[in-house]
Amino acid sequence: MSDPRQLARDGVEYLRRGDPASARKAFEAIASGGLDDPSVKVALAIACRALGDTAAALASADQALAASPRDARALLLKADLLADGGDLQAAGPFYLEAVRIAESQQDLAGLPPADVQRARAACEAVGAAIERGVRDGLGEVGGAGARFSESLEILFGHRRPYFQQPRYYFFPGLAHIPFFPSDTFPWLEGLEQATEEIQNELKVVLASHAQAFRPYVQSDPSRPQRSQDGLVDNPSWSAFYLWKNGSRVEENIALCPRTAAAVARLPLAELPNRSPSVLFSLLRPGAHIPPHCGLVNTRLIGHLPLIVPPGCSFRVGNETRDWREGKAWVFDDTIEHEAWNRSGQTRVILLFEVWRPELTQAERSAVQSLFSALDAAGAASKDWEI
Repeated sequence: MSDPRQLARDGVEYLRRGDPASARKAFEAIASGGLDDPSVKVALAIACRALGDTAAALASADQALAASPRDARALLLKADLLADGGDLQAAGPFYLEAVRIAESQQDLAGLPPADVQRARAACEAVGAAIERGVRDGLGEVGGAGARFSESLEILFGHRRPYFQQPRYYFFPGLAHIPFFPSDTFPWLEGLEQATEEIQNELKVVLASHAQAFRPYVQSDPSRPQRSQDGLVDNPSWSAFYLWKNGSRVEENIALCPRTAAAVARLPLAELPNRSPSVLFSLLRPGAHIPPHCGLVNTRLIGHLPLIVPPGCSFRVGNETRDWREGKAWVFDDTIEHEAWNRSGQTRVILLFEVWRPELTQAERSAVQSLFSALDAAGAASKDWEI
């Protein structure tokens, strides 16, 4: 038998020249000599495919995969051969696995970027065909409501599921709801009715006490510094507090007595040394609050929009909304969320914390006792914030 290495070089050169028949003979000679190498099987399959001998190409690709199941090249070739035969659905899993391996760098030889992109496109085509079939098959059932519709969006990869990820304390058994239905909170309408009074007080603060707004994320020399995505000491996101970490800010409340009275009627979440916080939250033109999650899932965050130019939006999980002046909402801030002010003007909302409605009074009291005990045990956090 000729030198297998020389035969391999010859076979590759034949393929490069567009002579698959000679390449096939070279690779078959290597295989008949007892050299059972997956790369030779892949090359033989390529030559057979070029000659239109699909059966031989599939057999060789299968032999390569039997010897090396994680070979991305063999997986891609197997997928291409199945697609050549018109069975794109059967090819889909092989394309997908080739992409996964190539992207995770488990395939040391690597796939050319163009091949990876082609495999991705094939996966998308398979997915789109399956999705069309499923939606056609569902018919009217596909309109079963917003939750079922979202489940389909997640199933087909257009969205991803978001769950509570509190950074400090997790209370189990609470529903993962990004934005709560407004009718969950009978007190919300009363707060909205106070919008004009609250706006008037805000305007006075902005006109005569603008310096009282402080960057929402402030540095603390007694704590390790974190980047906070450029928000530390950045006035682009600023706050004017009426309550902060459970304590009234009397000098600010004196400027906004009607706002304080409206907020005091809410079921404010009370945790020792932590909650509630109630503030005017100011976002300057062009500012972006990057994706993040809140601290505890026993409370919810409410927004009452007060000054909202066009182009200001807010995302919680998969849902993005635009603020509308006087239209409040309540959301779970332990689900990933972010905010934008894409306008050329300042946006201001009233932000507040309320108890989750599912918690019983006994559970609320137990959570309060827990945080008191944490403080007494020396576990108080200086990093507490909304």
